[in-house]
Amino acid sequence: MMTSDRFPSVSWPRSAGSFQRGVTTLCRAALASLVGLALVAGPALAGSSVARPMPAATTSAEDGSGLGAHQVAPVQLTLPEPTGPLRIGTVSLHLVDRSRPDPWVPAKPSRELMVQLWYPAQKAAAYPRAPWLSPRTAEAVLAGIPAGTVRLPITHGRVGAPVYRGWGPRPVVLFSHGFAADRASSTALVEDLASHGYVVATVDHTYDAGAVEFPDGRVETHAASSPPPNFDRPDDPVAIKAVAARLADTHFVVDQLTALNRGRVIGSERRSLPEGLRGALDLSRTGMFGHSLGGATAAATMQADSRVKAGINLDGAVFGPVLRKGLDRPFLLVGSSEHGRGNDPSWAALWSHLRGPRLELRLDGAGHTSFTDLQVLLRQHSLGLPPDQVTGMIGKIDGPRSVRIQRVYIRAFFDRHLLGRPSPLLAKPSKRWPEMRFVP
Repeated sequence: MMTSDRFPSVSWPRSAGSFQRGVTTLCRAALASLVGLALVAGPALAGSSVARPMPAATTSAEDGSGLGAHQVAPVQLTLPEPTGPLRIGTVSLHLVDRSRPDPWVPAKPSRELMVQLWYPAQKAAAYPRAPWLSPRTAEAVLAGIPAGTVRLPITHGRVGAPVYRGWGPRPVVLFSHGFAADRASSTALVEDLASHGYVVATVDHTYDAGAVEFPDGRVETHAASSPPPNFDRPDDPVAIKAVAARLADTHFVVDQLTALNRGRVIGSERRSLPEGLRGALDLSRTGMFGHSLGGATAAATMQADSRVKAGINLDGAVFGPVLRKGLDRPFLLVGSSEHGRGNDPSWAALWSHLRGPRLELRLDGAGHTSFTDLQVLLRQHSLGLPPDQVTGMIGKIDGPRSVRIQRVYIRAFFDRHLLGRPSPLLAKPSKRWPEMRFVP
């Protein structure tokens, strides 16, 4: 593999844990390039410079752009359009769990979280579209990139738009991000579920996430990677600690959503909530999915909290008691092209303890990071990563098609197990989506 003075050289062994750890290193490298937060990269990037993306295009005043001869036309990064019939609303919530100190910063007596709801909306055009990242986090992003080179995505969610109630109370799906990522990392998947009638709650796991902005302007950055987790070890203490903290986060979030649905005011700030939100959530039909360590979090949450009825792990090794106790409810494992229970002992252990409906799929051509927005964003702009490292992260599969396939199968799974709508997609391979392989 070609090396770079900006990014570490990473080989791709067949050990799933080593593979995940290697990709996590590159993900952090991309994050350091994208968000300018070198501390997220940890020791692996010590002594390396922050990457500078290559200019997208050189323009001049002669081409009518109004730019000088040495200026560049910025690349506007975009997310795929949602496929559902409904418009999307979104609102962010600042939640404080005063029952426990922060697991990563014990001096903090309470655990603070940011949670974002994505929901079917009406009259949405009158409300502004939400940015992909919060303002201060976006500032940090752009601080590491030459001015005018890249514009961050704008989501399809309308901030504070009224809730669409025409279909009655809607099922709820929780999303947990990967280690050192954030709640925005798989927005393309989240938005699509909302456009088909789901309410999705994305959770920032503070200090485990790369960066979290709070309403008072504070940005709390990653503090959970020293020492970094060893994904080869099911008993790795950092990974187990992270999953336990995330499990407590998720349990608290479900409690808070239950209170919100009953009309209680939640959150530390007394902001007005979208019209129609009270009673709009059907928490008797709650599911969860996550990427990487977020997938482990989905499994751990299902084992400990019976309110979560179905779960999906997107390419993450699994840790904690769920490996011994298993699950009695539907669970889906979706691996990248080099990952499955054949080379991941944690998947094999979990599989043998799945007593409810179970399914393992593998997305041909996908890399570990294909299950995040980087699947499409890195095709639009490499953010300075060499081509072979981009391929190592997001694979060889076409970005928009990969997202489309993931959306279809994730929705089919939740439709089946939360809404009772059977789908042939979950019964056998599809000629329309041959990249999604069934693992016997």
